[in-house]
Amino acid sequence: MFTGIVEEVGEVTAVEASGDGVRLTLRAPKAVTDAAHGDSISVSGVCLTVIDQGTDWFAADVMRQTLDMSTLAAAAPGAPVNLERAMAAHGRLGGHIVQGHIDGTGEVLEVRPGDQWRVLRIGLPPALAPLVVDKGSIAVDGVSLTVSAASPAGDAEQWFEVSLIPETLTATTLGALAPGSRVNLETDILARHVQRLLAFPQTPPAPAAPNEGGSR
Repeated sequence: MFTGIVEEVGEVTAVEASGDGVRLTLRAPKAVTDAAHGDSISVSGVCLTVIDQGTDWFAADVMRQTLDMSTLAAAAPGAPVNLERAMAAHGRLGGHIVQGHIDGTGEVLEVRPGDQWRVLRIGLPPALAPLVVDKGSIAVDGVSLTVSAASPAGDAEQWFEVSLIPETLTATTLGALAPGSRVNLETDILARHVQRLLAFPQTPPAPAAPNEGGSR
């Protein structure tokens, strides 16, 4: 589990075919300081497992399903990535609950710069639109953000906006995004649970069986 608070911007150093997936090697000096074999690290929002490491790097295998659902399919040496180690149980939840299990990708539609802030408008796949709400939480490339605007439910093209502060622009890869860039999206886990619950028929609970033995 992660919080969406990026610890460092790492770099893809190698991409090797591995069956129907790939093995990524990433430069990550901070992320590997206390990492061990089998640990989880969020790579631009995708939870990956450390399978090899050195003093300033680690390697992870990425399966075909993950490649199909994320921007990691386009990863190439030199590409920057947002990195976050799994949250320690005694740590503060500075962002929101992020699993590292992304729902899909979105395309940056518009970048509106300001004196200090920058607003991104990102297109939403129709299936994800009901899970994104104004002032709710969303992870974009592994960064915990607050939705600052969302398209009306009836619009043919669904989108949401996030407002980026200077710290986010400099401490993550989001500052380099431009219209046409694709990003990994993970919606709020609570919204996903509610959607799943509502998909089932809402039947009242069965009445409790009478206590044949009487009260005790």
